[in-house]
Amino acid sequence: MYAATDGELWWQEGRSLTRLTDHERSARAPAVAEAQPDGDELQHDIIVYAVDEAEIWLLDLRSGEHRRIDDGRHEFCFDPAISPDERVVSWQGWSPPDMSWDAAVRVDHDLSTGAFFEWRLADGAIQQPRFTPHGEPIHVHDASGWLNVFIGDRPVVSEPLDHAGPTWGMGNRSYAVDEGGQRMAFVRNEAGHGALCVADLATGEVEQIGRGVHGHLTWRDDCLFAIRSGAKTPTHVVLYSAHTWRRTEFAHTQPDVWDRSLLPEPEIVEAPAADGTTLHARRFVAGEGRMLAWVHGGPTDQWQCDWRPRILYWLSRGWDVLVVDPRGTTGHGRAYQQALHGQWGRLDVDDTADLIRDGHRNGWATPESTVVIGGSSGGLTVLGVLADHSSLVAGGVASYPVSDLKALTEVTHRFEAHYTDTLVAPNDGSAESEAAFERLSPIHRCERITAPLLIFHGTDDPVVPLAQSESLVETMEAVGSDVELVVFDGEGHGFRQPENVEAEYARTEAFLDEVLSRRH
Repeated sequence: MYAATDGELWWQEGRSLTRLTDHERSARAPAVAEAQPDGDELQHDIIVYAVDEAEIWLLDLRSGEHRRIDDGRHEFCFDPAISPDERVVSWQGWSPPDMSWDAAVRVDHDLSTGAFFEWRLADGAIQQPRFTPHGEPIHVHDASGWLNVFIGDRPVVSEPLDHAGPTWGMGNRSYAVDEGGQRMAFVRNEAGHGALCVADLATGEVEQIGRGVHGHLTWRDDCLFAIRSGAKTPTHVVLYSAHTWRRTEFAHTQPDVWDRSLLPEPEIVEAPAADGTTLHARRFVAGEGRMLAWVHGGPTDQWQCDWRPRILYWLSRGWDVLVVDPRGTTGHGRAYQQALHGQWGRLDVDDTADLIRDGHRNGWATPESTVVIGGSSGGLTVLGVLADHSSLVAGGVASYPVSDLKALTEVTHRFEAHYTDTLVAPNDGSAESEAAFERLSPIHRCERITAPLLIFHGTDDPVVPLAQSESLVETMEAVGSDVELVVFDGEGHGFRQPENVEAEYARTEAFLDEVLSRRH
């Protein structure tokens, strides 16, 4: 069974295909009950799934009955799961102005009684609702300040480390329980580095069985499957033997042709912010005295130490790459991530500047040999650094950047339509709201940008329309700024066509050479 590109669910046996749904919308994340422990057999006759990220549906394979089972209380419904006895269906739900990582709940629906029960936290968000093979509710939440895995109200391991990332889409599987319900595999985020661990659910003993960033964990018989990558390792499917924890590698998403002995692991960087908060970053070292300060998108996200050829490319060109984690970044606990509320375009900008300043103090580069780079939300931060901290960098590269936060509220897609309600201000037309949008949007202070700026944007971007960059460039050119806009026809939020990616790298390299040449 799988969710197809036509938006429907299909069942395949050999070469025989059967379409299971006919919504003419978007059916996703199908789930059946997990196998019962102790050899009990259960004929799985029920499939549950999400439609348009907003509804939960049930399909009874015996009768062919389809019916919607959520009651519409939440505008977003993700990741349905069904208990082993097929009595309870659970899913993640939330409604604006919250995002999934702000205040999502777990909804349990009893199919036999029709009752609903919500697991709601006073200050935290729940994700990945599922069940143990014995039918106990299991999920991840950050009520403790960190995203830890819980069975009911009991943490599997209570620790100041995240066991999952933010819910940007359905299908996250950062933990898995063995079929006997005795052990749980889960991931750890250790300052951006990844680890895979196994906990004994009876004793609480934890064993680390692997390094690297793991995801999509699945336990079948005595085999633990995952998708794994690392700073030196292309993304690939792996299997861990539950007897020895020996890892076997299967298919790679990219040819594994790199000489891993030449690929560096990043250094962990901590630096003080102006207010005393400890900021985080990872530094890939080329050691030639020039530095790219790279800002991830999101901003509720993180670039972990996974496979990123883009970083390796610039390392091979002699650039240190400082991957910055300004506040708003995930992986450092709930408080660090939530600190950006009301300050998107201000706190992330200042934190990035403080991390760059720390690099200069350490002698990694100088302002004349530092360029700030990023895309989407990271592009917004790039623009802010150039406008507010121009003495720290020689130039900037921004791909499909957010420059006008007010305009973003009017055109972006449904998932992020209320993103600014928490990160900027409620979009209610009040004087306070309008002032916040203007204060935090780079387009309203871009005339301060004096360093060279290179912008890339696609014509078909559904998240940040090309019009944002066109308006930004028009405003900057009117005051004589050094700005260039490169437009890729047919590209969206990120570039996919090989000829455009090649052109992006070539133009960026030429731009960096031009910036460095101005030192002499």
